[in-house]
Order: sequence, then C-alpha cells, then structure tokens
Amino acid sequence: MTTLYAIYGASGCGRSLMPVARQQLAREHDSSEIVFIDDALIEVASVNGHRAMNYQHFLNETADAKAVQIAIANSRVREKIAQRLEADGISLWSIQADNVILMDQAEIAAGTALSPFVTITSNIKIGKCFHANLYSYVEHDCVIGDFVTFAPGVKCNGNIHIHDHAYIGAGAMIKQGTPDQPLVIGAGAVVGMGAVVTKSVPAGATVVGNPARIMQPK
Repeated sequence: MTTLYAIYGASGCGRSLMPVARQQLAREHDSSEIVFIDDALIEVASVNGHRAMNYQHFLNETADAKAVQIAIANSRVREKIAQRLEADGISLWSIQADNVILMDQAEIAAGTALSPFVTITSNIKIGKCFHANLYSYVEHDCVIGDFVTFAPGVKCNGNIHIHDHAYIGAGAMIKQGTPDQPLVIGAGAVVGMGAVVTKSVPAGATVVGNPARIMQPK
C-alpha cells in the first residue's frame, strides 16, 4: 500500500515542518514520498528538495491513501482546508519531532503538529490541527480546542482550558488554574508575545503585557 503524504503550505511554517515530517517517516521506517501543496503554484515545482504542487495536482496523484498536515498559521484557513480534505476523503496527518515528550493520558486529535522540544505532560486533551511551535509546553490537566496555535516558547501551565481558534504568542506564559476553576482562554482570543496571563481571557479578546490586559480598540 502506497501513501502520499503532504505538507499543505510551502511558506515558512510548512518548510519548518517538513524536516519534522521526514523525521517521523524515518522513525516509522516508511519510505513514502512527502510533497508540498501550495495553491499559488500552476505547475509542479521543487521546494527544499520536495515536489510542490497545487491542490488539484495533489488530488490527481495516484496513491492508495493520502494524508495531509496543514501547515498554515491562520487557524480559520486551517479549518477551511480541513473541511475540504474531509470532503475529498483525505486524512489529516499528525506529525511530531523526534525529541517531543509525551507523558501519560494525552489525548491528541488528528492533524496536530508538534515541533522540536515540545512537551505535552499528563491528563491532557487536545483538539484537531493543533500547532505547538518550538520549545512550547502543555502542563497537566489542560483542555485545548480545535485549531489552536502556540507560537514558539509558550508556557501553558496546569488546569487551563483553551478554546477553538485561540492564538498564543511567542514566549507567552499562562498562569496555572485550579481543578475547580480552570483558567480559560476564550474562543478566537489572542495572547500577545511575551504576555503573562494571570486571569481568564474572554472570547475574541486580545491581551498583551505583564500582567496581561485586554487591548482596547483605538
């Protein structure tokens, strides 16, 4: 059985995740090809030594099975692509670097990308198409929704609930909640780079600073 794997997106995010994808196939002793999908391409090209093609070209490729990691930073675009893949019967592909640490009872949905030096500890539930960038961690008893993005160096401490489409900026630190009162990052919220979050963030809000405060529109 032949599987054709793809990284959807040939920009910086996709090019950074391609070595992670290669590591994974090597670890699994899988010699399948990995290609890039980029909708801006008209003809099949080459990016960092891998074939690159648009989505229609990918659909036309012959394989027993196809699986795709969506390496798009914008979570709303990730969701639209995931819906398109599902409609076309193509699997979401989860990838993780060789040195990722996974502890006990971590339930992680399909399509996740775990970059080098990421740690996921114990009793954690994570939704689909989660991106955890370099040196990020998720501590115990956290619940993370669908299409959530961690930039590099995010510190997500215990008993935190992060809802769908939230974006956590580079180096942000989220204070630990408690079992009876988890700290909540609402759906679509944005936590700015380096922010120190000490209390729950409403859905759709942007917070910045130390301690993090809601950014008011000008």
